[in-house]
Amino acid sequence: MHILYLVHDLDDPAVHRRVEMLRAGCANVTLAGFSRGNRSERDTGAQNVFELGSTRNGAFAQRIIAVGKAMLSLGRSFRRIERPDLILARNLEMLALANRASLLWKTPIAYESLDIHRLLLRKDPVGATLRAVERLLARPARVLVTSSPAFVDNYFRPFRIIDAPVMLIENKVYYPSAAGPLAVVVRQGRPWRIGWFGALRCRRSLELLASFTRAMDGAVEVILRGRPSLNEFADFEGFVKNEPFIRFCGPYRNPEDLRAIYEDVDFSWAIDFFEAGQNSNWLLPNRLYESCLHGAVPIAMAGTQTASFLQQKNLGMILGEATPVALMTMFGQLDRAGYAEAQARIVQEPKSSWQHSKVDCTDLVERFRRLAAPDQTDVFSQLVA
Repeated sequence: MHILYLVHDLDDPAVHRRVEMLRAGCANVTLAGFSRGNRSERDTGAQNVFELGSTRNGAFAQRIIAVGKAMLSLGRSFRRIERPDLILARNLEMLALANRASLLWKTPIAYESLDIHRLLLRKDPVGATLRAVERLLARPARVLVTSSPAFVDNYFRPFRIIDAPVMLIENKVYYPSAAGPLAVVVRQGRPWRIGWFGALRCRRSLELLASFTRAMDGAVEVILRGRPSLNEFADFEGFVKNEPFIRFCGPYRNPEDLRAIYEDVDFSWAIDFFEAGQNSNWLLPNRLYESCLHGAVPIAMAGTQTASFLQQKNLGMILGEATPVALMTMFGQLDRAGYAEAQARIVQEPKSSWQHSKVDCTDLVERFRRLAAPDQTDVFSQLVA
C-alpha cells in the first residue's frame, strides 16, 4: 500500500514515529510538507520526501500563505509521485492540500488531527469562519484519526466538524527494533528528579518548576530535554541558566534514547498550561506513555484528560493546584517507600498500555487499506477501533 503523508513539519519527531509505524505495517510512505528549519534533525524513514516550502511556528498567517502557494504548484510538485492509495493529512492546513491532491488522483483522504488550535475555538467570527472551513475541507475525509477521546467529545462532536468514523491511535511508544525498556529501580542517594521531555512550550510550567525547586533548595531537580518553542519563551536559555536546580540537556531524536533519559529521572512532568482549558486539557501526550513505559511516575494536573486517564488506572500523582505550595505539599508527603509503590503499580501495568507492537502497526495499515479499497461498501463499520 502506498500512503502519501502530508505534514505541517517535516522535522517533527512525532511525524517520524508515525512514518515508522506505517512502514512497520508494510506501507510505502511518501512524505510531503513544510520545513521549520530543523533539517539537521530530519530522519523521516520515508522512501520519498518532498519539501513544499518553509513555515514558522506560531505564524498562522504565514503558514496560510505558504499553503496557498503550495496549492498553486501542487501538480508540478507532485508530478514525480506515484499515485497513492490513500492521502493522510496531518492537521487542518494539510487537509486543504489533501483535497487538492485528491482531485489529481481521485484518492481517498484520512484526516489526522492531534491538536486543536486555539484559533479554532474562538467564540467570534474568526473562530466560526475557521470551523466552517474545516467542516468544508473535512467533508471528503473517510475517517478522523486522533489520539485522545476528549478531542472528539469536546470539539469534533459538539461543533459537528466531521461526519466520519473515528480511529483512535494513542500516542504510545513504538520501538522500530526489538529493543524495549530496561527493568526499573528506585534510585537512591540523590535528590528527586522531575523530567520534562518533548515539546517544551509552556512558560507557566517552567516558571512554576523554577519557583518550586528554589523553594525546595535542591531537594528536587528538574531535567529538560526536547525542543523548546522559542516563541513562548523570551529567553529560554538565559532563564534556565539562572536556575540552580534546572538543567536543559538538549533535544533527543530516537525512541531508543527514551530508555536512558527516563532512567535518569524519577517523575515526568505531564502538565501543560499552553492552552489551558482547551487543547492542553484534552490531549494525552507522548510523555505520558513514554514515562510509564520506562517506570517514571507521571505528574498530571487535576481536571485534565491525562489526570482522568491515570486515575482510572490508579497511577501517577495528581496535582490539585498549580502552585509551588501544592507541589511542596505533594513532595513533602512522599518517601522512598511511597515512591516505590507508585512505580510498582506502573510497572505492573501491561506494556501494551504504553507501547505499540508490530501487530498494531500491521492493523493500522490494514485499516487504511480497507478504507482505500474501492469495492468496500461497509468499510466504515470496520474502521472504528
